[in-house]
Amino acid sequence: METLRKTSLVSMLIILSFLTGCKDKVKNNQPIDESVNVSYTEEGLYRPNLHFTPKEGWMNDPNGMFYYNGYYHLYFQHYPDGNVWGPMHWGHAVSTDMVTWKEMPIAIFPDEKGYIFSGSAVVDVNNTSGFGKGDVQPIIAMFTYHDMDGEKAGKTNYQSQAIAYSLDEGQTLTKYSGNPVIKNPDIKDFRDPKIVWDSIHEKWLMVLAAGQKIMFYSSSNLKDWVLASDFGDGIGAHGGVWECPDFFPMVVQGTDEIKWVLLVSINPGGPNGGSATQYFVGDFNGKEFKIDPSFERDLNSAENKSIWVDYGRDNYAGVTWANIPDTDGRKLFMGWMSNWHYAQEVPTETWRSAMTVAREVELQKMDTSYRLLFKPVKELTNYRSTKYKREAVEIKGNTKIIDSKAIDLSSTEINFKILDLKDKGFSFKLTNKQGDTLAFGYNNGDKNFFVDRSKSGKTVFSEKFASHVSKAIRTSLNPDLSATIILDKTSIELFFDNGETVMTEIFFPNAPFDKLSIEPKDQEFVLGNIEIHKLNFN
Repeated sequence: METLRKTSLVSMLIILSFLTGCKDKVKNNQPIDESVNVSYTEEGLYRPNLHFTPKEGWMNDPNGMFYYNGYYHLYFQHYPDGNVWGPMHWGHAVSTDMVTWKEMPIAIFPDEKGYIFSGSAVVDVNNTSGFGKGDVQPIIAMFTYHDMDGEKAGKTNYQSQAIAYSLDEGQTLTKYSGNPVIKNPDIKDFRDPKIVWDSIHEKWLMVLAAGQKIMFYSSSNLKDWVLASDFGDGIGAHGGVWECPDFFPMVVQGTDEIKWVLLVSINPGGPNGGSATQYFVGDFNGKEFKIDPSFERDLNSAENKSIWVDYGRDNYAGVTWANIPDTDGRKLFMGWMSNWHYAQEVPTETWRSAMTVAREVELQKMDTSYRLLFKPVKELTNYRSTKYKREAVEIKGNTKIIDSKAIDLSSTEINFKILDLKDKGFSFKLTNKQGDTLAFGYNNGDKNFFVDRSKSGKTVFSEKFASHVSKAIRTSLNPDLSATIILDKTSIELFFDNGETVMTEIFFPNAPFDKLSIEPKDQEFVLGNIEIHKLNFN
């Protein structure tokens, strides 16, 4: 036993030394993942600068995100031996700022009980699980076991819930000998447990996707779980299977009011096709969740009877980080930046998929109901370098804003504002010398934001990738329109109206976009201001 303790101590010191090196790089604005950055190779052309990607292999849902001792931890669905979906592992990455990431060794491997599907992780601060030793606070991960043989045999109970624990800050996870902690009650799709500490009712809560509903469980020790209620019958979008829920309380911006938010991903059935994430706002009494009547009215009047986290086609299965300190106080979110319609066919070979930029979430009381607002995490501003700014730009025809001679557009933050929008419409265009075009903007005729990637480069790998223009209705009543755009090599994230409407889409140009222009729709107007920052990762 003493030898084991010494070995564990040595391992811990190695890990801490390794992480310290990572932290030094982040502080100096140096990328942790020292990828080759040569243009016109897959690595240089498509590997993102500011979005996490695995070094190689397949990735989908973010899992088990928690913060501890200065590090944000991201686990993720991972198949290390191929670039399409396969036997699921939990990959692992760490960051000090949610922007620059270091990929770590695989955290959980599949075994005789099955593949390791999505789940969550929490810091058991009070050692309610009993897994802690001395002053060491255990990290508890909960995941779904997927018995592939059982599924192939036609069984319905092939998914169950299990836990694992870590005593070295999440670097290694030991599976609990008493697994599964929740057996399958004969439900075909029974997966993706998300744990949260309910400080209001002083117990652990867990939400679980079960076919077309969400099941609510509670526990005092993270090992023994009791079913409390379920939610979802006839509520929200049901065009596909419900997956990857999240559940948490939020203080309504500018008030003392507390509401509970439930995130539910769905595949297919998204607002622009394929996978997407809807949300609900309401109240929770410790057992049952009921949506707020005003929010329910909005649902009933909305298309597909749902309000969406992101109206683009490439933000799925997003969840929030656990254990964010009260001194920070933010609710922090990240999603998988792809879509099951074409995720396994995109034109990268070494790796497949990236995560969205980390986002801060706020809950706002609108005129009659509630809405989530999303914006990029403030840490991203630490990477700003070259700045370009113009004010009162007259937009009479196709007007060039900037080209790559002024700022490299491959990793860029763009902020703009249009005063007194009224019936003004516009289209931004990113172009390159190969003739590729990515268009995005606002249609004044139908009051929709849009993203058009039909001519953005490589699109023929899937007939569903560029089959139509993505749209999102503008819901803000503000006469002025403001927006933040995060542009990376193969993705655009649009945050309109302070994050009230968000659109995320990926693309694969034949060469980097090197010019940004804008043109009016129907009438001339003045672009109040536009500010562009190059995001530096060198």
